[in-house]
Amino acid sequence: MKLRKGDTVEVITGKDKGTQGEIEHVYPKTGKIIVNGVNTVSKHSKPSRANEQGGIIDKDMPFDASNVMLVHKGNKVRLGYKVKDDGTKVRIARPSGEEI
Repeated sequence: MKLRKGDTVEVITGKDKGTQGEIEHVYPKTGKIIVNGVNTVSKHSKPSRANEQGGIIDKDMPFDASNVMLVHKGNKVRLGYKVKDDGTKVRIARPSGEEI
């Protein structure tokens, strides 16, 4: 998976199309990600020791990583890899070839 925690992404399809946010969590085995403020659902929770009052809680849910594109310098870009001369592998923005 080319996306990482902390990357700024923009949703390109679905109900939250056009919204930008930072990746909170990445699940590489399933190909899903959680983005701050995107794909939010209301969950009902019972009172417990951790949450004494209970009630309705807004929670960000995971969705497929193919539904987002990385934002680099204000533009949506595709990602690629490049191996440097010293053998390290770096991510690059496809249109410009700049390192990310």
